[in-house]
Amino acid sequence: MQATPSEPLARLMQHAPFDLMPAEAGSRLAPSLDELNIAPGDTLFQADDPIDCLYVVIAGAIELEGRGAEVVARRDVGAAIGERALLRHMPAVLTARAAEASTLITIPRAEFANLVSSYPDFATWFERAARSTPVPETASAGLTALQVADLMVPNPISCDVSCTVTDIARKMRDNKISSVLLMQDDDLAGIVTTRDLTNKVLAEGLPGTLPVSNVMTSDPVTIAPNALGLDALMRLAENRISHMPVLDHGNLVGVIGSTDLFRQQASTASHMVAEIVRAGSADEMAEVMKEVPGLLVQLVLAGTRHEAITRRITDITDAITRRLLALAEEKYGPPPVPYLFLACGSQGRREQTGVSDQDNCLIIDDAMKPEDDAYFKQLAQYVSDGLNTCGFIYCPGDMMATADRWRQPLRVWKQYFEKWIAKPDTEAQMLASVMFDLRPIGGSVDLFEALQHDTLEKARSNSIFVAHMISNSLKHTVPLGMFRGFALIRSGEHKNQFDMKHSGVVPVVDLGRVYALQGALEAVNTRERLEAARDAGVISTTGAHDLIDAYDLIAETRLRHQADQIRGGGAPDNFMAPDQLSDLERSHLRDAFTVIKTMQSALGSSRGA
Repeated sequence: MQATPSEPLARLMQHAPFDLMPAEAGSRLAPSLDELNIAPGDTLFQADDPIDCLYVVIAGAIELEGRGAEVVARRDVGAAIGERALLRHMPAVLTARAAEASTLITIPRAEFANLVSSYPDFATWFERAARSTPVPETASAGLTALQVADLMVPNPISCDVSCTVTDIARKMRDNKISSVLLMQDDDLAGIVTTRDLTNKVLAEGLPGTLPVSNVMTSDPVTIAPNALGLDALMRLAENRISHMPVLDHGNLVGVIGSTDLFRQQASTASHMVAEIVRAGSADEMAEVMKEVPGLLVQLVLAGTRHEAITRRITDITDAITRRLLALAEEKYGPPPVPYLFLACGSQGRREQTGVSDQDNCLIIDDAMKPEDDAYFKQLAQYVSDGLNTCGFIYCPGDMMATADRWRQPLRVWKQYFEKWIAKPDTEAQMLASVMFDLRPIGGSVDLFEALQHDTLEKARSNSIFVAHMISNSLKHTVPLGMFRGFALIRSGEHKNQFDMKHSGVVPVVDLGRVYALQGALEAVNTRERLEAARDAGVISTTGAHDLIDAYDLIAETRLRHQADQIRGGGAPDNFMAPDQLSDLERSHLRDAFTVIKTMQSALGSSRGA
């Protein structure tokens, strides 16, 4: 017996996001729904086929295959298939095949488009929120973008209202603060500041035994934690005060002062770079680096794009490196011959986050004499030690200019690359991968320009080397398990988590590096490499679009995770548990990993995507 229109609708509305549809939307949708039954092994659609409807799995399971016919994802009951192609008006990228006897409900393209345009909740499920436009630094880190909760001092120092003036003065001295909140039982009774002690006690010659209640400001002006920083600044100015308690539904949760707000306005990358340029030692620069976690949090909360955040953090590292080079030359004298200090790794790609070590090397002019190496060894050690002082730990793999191997004249560097390209063994692949991310930081840039151009051309023309680099790039796999789950770390400190760096970001970094090699593209930043590969036709527009979206989502999720850790008082890392994410976030993240796996599959089959 044929199903009535209401039956597919009832089955459909058992699954998100269709359970978000209002009744009237379901009534309009019901007549256009259809059920499709397919046998195990049957093809739903093939790569490059046009997609005319959205498929929703009601029973069974559908496997998605890459260009090489390997399974890259599985869609089980409740999952939708084809939404990406419909939203972008593109053909299918993958082949969909029934893993077992399956039933699907189909929604025509026009009806799906109507749902997306008519119901925001429905659209949010299927479409990633529109990427924010780049935010100028002064705005993104400014007081209009942050709440009081992000700027206040939590758990403020307080004292019972019965305390004496001397008690308060000692609390201020011992805690190095300029205000104390006065409590009566659990209620805020008042506030006293250093200005009150100066003007109301010392200037009047009053004794320290005086109860603080005699000089405190009773019923002080307060502010809520969800108010904007700009609101706090205006309220302080309007009331001619320097501190305000922060109350959340009557409960004291913090205190905010004008110094907190002025410090935030100064905590921009440009301000930090200016301080670094004036610094006279690594210790002074390390003090500036202490502001970087706060900067990362501010930029994340302001909705700044991930590539802009990592660029600003890397700019600070670059400034520290250049200042250390200048201080080294002041200490050891001018270099005997020209040199170039280069960064590789995340600094080379301008992709530093809250967790970074140092990777660098030195290219020295061929006029170098053997005795000149003593100078460059001292210079390299000075810079490396300074970076370590500033929080960039020594590279565990010794990929630093302090190692003799990575501090060589230009002719030796040419020999290195020629050897790696001619005999691409395992070590050569690893070293070439690192060195293809080189970026000049300080010194004579002309030492690198010809080397980079010639190396890319030679590497690209050697098909065996390219094949080895492709193989090497596929070693980092995304954390996808079967049945729409995540493949998690099974033991140790990070059990039941996945690594957002090595299992999320690095696979895309590896793909971008290979695309740059195939197209002889000189871009070093991963996102710029993907865009350049698209523009040069190394990968298709559709493939590039999907991969860039996937990379953006993973990179943004990673930075939000680090910002949350910093806000919670912890140290940032790259490990995340799936239960930290909402169902919607997990769904999008699975899709992003699927895109990466698909592009890896396409690269492995040497057919592109």
